[in-house]
Amino acid sequence: MNEKKKEKKLKKKRKKHIMHMLLLFIIISVWTWFPFTDRKVIDIPDKEVMPVKIVLISDLHSCYYGPNQSWLIKMVDKENPDIVLLAGDIFDDRLKDDNAVILCENLAEKYPCYYVTGNHEYWSDREDEMCTKAANAGVTVLRGDCDTITVNGTTLDICGVDDPDEIGLSEWKAQIDSAYDRTDDEHVKILISHRPEKVSIYEQYDFDIICSGHAHAGQIKIPWMDKGVYAPDQGFMAEYIDGEYTLSSGTILEVSRGLARESTPLPRYFNHPEIVSIEIH
Repeated sequence: MNEKKKEKKLKKKRKKHIMHMLLLFIIISVWTWFPFTDRKVIDIPDKEVMPVKIVLISDLHSCYYGPNQSWLIKMVDKENPDIVLLAGDIFDDRLKDDNAVILCENLAEKYPCYYVTGNHEYWSDREDEMCTKAANAGVTVLRGDCDTITVNGTTLDICGVDDPDEIGLSEWKAQIDSAYDRTDDEHVKILISHRPEKVSIYEQYDFDIICSGHAHAGQIKIPWMDKGVYAPDQGFMAEYIDGEYTLSSGTILEVSRGLARESTPLPRYFNHPEIVSIEIH
């Protein structure tokens, strides 16, 4: 009788433990569903730079952020940026384009916006159509191009390239070359490129800042290690997943965690979706 009681008590204890773990799992899942703003300050040495505020948005995947994307737009408005950079996978290959278009339209009414494609635009086989939608919304689409803009007395060369998934590495590098050739060493040189892992190629240039996304912070971010469990094109224990990295060329590589939520089959853990607010000096 005592043995049966002990076994029953043990089963209850195990069941309670499982329920607690399940509750914790649900709480973390819900908690990491909400976006936040990651604020950074980047100093550009040896150049005359008055403060410029940039908001970096990546990997929206046409996900929903409130009626007419109002939650996301309020986050951007709160930062009052001078420029908004859209670093690929703003559209998705499975979800409808509506949320991406709404965001582009609303932001382009207020701020100069620059957009490059990501791999999911190419996976849709509608990348040209998506670029046209972004352009029609008032966003500048960069596909191996460079646009020069002066903000608060600081001149920036903003370059952008397509994702190499379909065009191939040689064409992708040719796009970087084409954009870079139009830059001026006295200007702040920024490259928008969806993929962060192409470090060996980025180090061949002297861009001041490279803005990217793609990695989703490894989907499950390992606390206190600054690594992700798995990121596309980086594999397990991915390194270039989130935040700021200084390359051997002196370039600052800024990687956004992105904003993908319902488009992604696996939940995010210790990994809030984000926009990145960058103030350069």
